[in-house]
Amino acid sequence: DAEKEKMRANLLRSVSHDLRTPLTGIIGNSTTYIDNSESLTDQEKLRLVEHIREDSNWLLNMVENLLSVTRINQNSMKIATSLESVEEVVSEALLRFRKRLPDVAVTVQVPEDFLMVPMDAMLIEQVIINLLENAAVHSGSELPVELTVSNDEKKVVFHVKDYGVGIDSNKLDTIFDGSSYTPDSASDGHRGMGIGLSICKTIIAAHNGEISAVNHTCGCEFTFTLPITSEK
Repeated sequence: DAEKEKMRANLLRSVSHDLRTPLTGIIGNSTTYIDNSESLTDQEKLRLVEHIREDSNWLLNMVENLLSVTRINQNSMKIATSLESVEEVVSEALLRFRKRLPDVAVTVQVPEDFLMVPMDAMLIEQVIINLLENAAVHSGSELPVELTVSNDEKKVVFHVKDYGVGIDSNKLDTIFDGSSYTPDSASDGHRGMGIGLSICKTIIAAHNGEISAVNHTCGCEFTFTLPITSEK
């Protein structure tokens, strides 16, 4: 109960922070457009509308994250699972991700073996999308993000690796607790990772898996696992 209450408090703190920032941007940019429409050039107007669209998409992503949590039983922290094809879940996640960020390059490697794993497919897709989006937005790199899936017989392991600025080593241990992380050199520094990563942790814990983050020589890598057999 204490762990669930802590997770709920962290999530609410992240929501209040991460919703306020894009909403402030939308209000500010729309106000500037309305108040100065006669003096703004067409290029300046277009730039303001682009910022509004970016912040609106960010809000939509957060709403999808919050809705995904409603699929988890808040009393038992469990979810209803069924056997799903890992390859199909990865493909669907990539399809949704590319609709949102079509210019981000992602390289994918999945096992040749046909893997069926008990999971809530929609929730695992959301985890993959969150991790890919974090890598794309916060790495500060234009190099491709790597999505790799491996199998060690007892569990399937998903790796999302980027080649960017990495994560402050002081924040690695708490990056999933709901606090927002914003590297100084991030391409879009005002957007925190708090909600997305906190929800990733909640989803993976509900699947009896594990999630972690480490820095490597040229960036960072997020890893999560799913047991191949259901735990009663």
